[in-house]
Formats: sequence, C-alpha cells, structure tokens
Amino acid sequence: MLLTIDVGNTHTVLGLFDGEEIVEHWRISTDARRTADELAVLLQGLMGAHPLLGEELGDGIEGIAICSTVPAVLHELREVTRRYYGDVPAVLVEPGIKTGVPILMDNPKEVGTDRIINAAAAADLYGGPAIVVDFGTATTFDAVSARGEYAGGVIAPGIEISVEALGVRGAQLRKIELARPRSVIGKNTVEAMQAGIIYGFAGQVDGVVARMKKELADDPDDVTVIATGGLAPMVLGESSVIDEHEPWLTLIGLRLVYERNISRM
Repeated sequence: MLLTIDVGNTHTVLGLFDGEEIVEHWRISTDARRTADELAVLLQGLMGAHPLLGEELGDGIEGIAICSTVPAVLHELREVTRRYYGDVPAVLVEPGIKTGVPILMDNPKEVGTDRIINAAAAADLYGGPAIVVDFGTATTFDAVSARGEYAGGVIAPGIEISVEALGVRGAQLRKIELARPRSVIGKNTVEAMQAGIIYGFAGQVDGVVARMKKELADDPDDVTVIATGGLAPMVLGESSVIDEHEPWLTLIGLRLVYERNISRM
C-alpha cells in the first residue's frame, strides 16, 4: 500500500493506494504547530482501524509520497518518515525529485510543489494541453502544454478567503455557510452573499480559463479543463468551461512521482 500526503495551507489530504486504485482517503486540518510525534499519533488514529492495514503504525505501508506547501509541516513529516517508517521508501517532493514535468517559469523554485504534481497527473490522465483549476485556500489555474510542460498559471483568492474577508470587513455582514442560494438575485443578505460567492467565482473561472485557452493552444477546444480541490463541487454546476472533475488529482500525481523516483532510490 502507498500512503500519499498532500499538505495544503488549510487542509491536509491523505490517500491510500492499492496499486493504481485509491482505496481510502482522509482530510484533516493543517497545523504547522504539530510535532512529528503528534502527526504519528494522528496517522495511527486514522489508519489503525483500516482493514487493509495492521494494528501497528506502518504495518501494510510499502511506500510514502509527500508534498507540502507548508515548510514547517514538511520538516515534521520528514521526521515522521525517519522515526516511524524508517524501513519504508519515502519520496518527499522537493528540488531534485524527478516529477517528469519541465517547468517553464522565470524561477521554477517559486512554483508550489502541489501545482507541479497536479500538472503531472493532468498530463498523465488527460494529456496536454490542459488547465488545472484547484479550489483550495487560493484558487489556482495551472497551464499544461501539449508536451506536458508546466507553462505557468494564475493565482486568485480562494472561496473561503473571500467569505472570511466579507465577514471581517463588512460592518453589517457576517460569515455564512457556503451553499447555493435559491436564485442569483438574493432575497436576503445571506443569499445575496452566497450568490456573489458562488456565481462570482464561476464567472471568474470561466473568464480566466477562456483567456488562458487562447494563449495555450491555437484551438481553444483542444484544451482540457480539470477541476480539483475541496471546494470544487461548489462551482462545478455553475461553470461552463470545466470538462473533468478529479478530486484526488494531487494524490494521483504523488503516486506517479513516487513510481518515477522509487527505482532511483
């Protein structure tokens, strides 16, 4: 079994692969204050009762692949793999790791590892050209060329960030549930805010993707648009440009990168 761990700014997603099939997954909050020992206890709690794994931490785990946008958490996870999974091959995505994705950026080190991993998965699953829209703490748009290269991207404030900003900066506004309102024209303040968030972000996605398609391919219809991230379902039904929804895109990319590197270890 391969354990994959995708550490984002807000949430950490874990996936368990049996071959190419993801058989279990978990989502927890990301806390940069957690120590390696605390993370090990958390992993034991999540995986200890799984029927495909043993009762002891590490039983049944044959490999680990990790990417993180939070350096402090990556440091502690490195310690987890050393102390608790010492005999298990581990791939931590960082400079020097083979991803199979050429990065066409002014400074490749600036690009988040999760975005490169997403590009690797998109190229493998759907081919290029493609655009990955990841609905996380930020909403990111990542362009994959016809040759599978990471061609660049767009970063916009995420849905939850926008909701929190409205609640904090609006004197008569408050935090709301992220849900579709009855109609675009809200009949109360909550529905008006929900409409602004849901339909506003759908319009943003459609507009940004349309512009990116023109720069990425001679024929915009050749570009596959893939949505991923925990908040993607909020926008899927309202956006007109999304072709595929793959909630485990980053975990799949981690599996691919693990396979590309394990033979070199």
